[in-house]
Amino acid sequence: MQAAQAWNTDHAAAIIRERQHLEGATLPILHALQEAFGHVPDAAVPLVAEALNLSRAEVHGCLTFYHDFRRQPPGRHVVKLCRAEACQAVGAEALHARLRRHWGVDWHETSADGRVTLEPSYCLGLCANGPAALLDGQPVARLDQQDLEAMLQEAVP
Repeated sequence: MQAAQAWNTDHAAAIIRERQHLEGATLPILHALQEAFGHVPDAAVPLVAEALNLSRAEVHGCLTFYHDFRRQPPGRHVVKLCRAEACQAVGAEALHARLRRHWGVDWHETSADGRVTLEPSYCLGLCANGPAALLDGQPVARLDQQDLEAMLQEAVP
């Protein structure tokens, strides 16, 4: 996971300019902003709206509709847990509950100490190897209680 930069209006404007002429530019712009800054802050909404001749409500609606966009900076580690049926069928829900209890967070929240952001995913493409997760973008397949504990100890000092 690449370290996010601090919010910078000029850099954001450059990112938007590079992509504003793409067909359906809203999503590529929002993804690029999140890639650069780790999230899409509220300050980005009017910049995107103006560049694409959209209302702020349209950009905000896009930003809040898609689960992959963050509006706040993530924790040092991002854990995406698969919520698809295949993973649920092999015990993912109990593991998810354990992780949520351990860190005191729910979906789309960051732990109070800033270490972990917990996000749901609705399919990681590891259906035959569930339960599955991504830890800082790296897949973890056949996750069990022991693996979960090891993940918590190793990745989140």
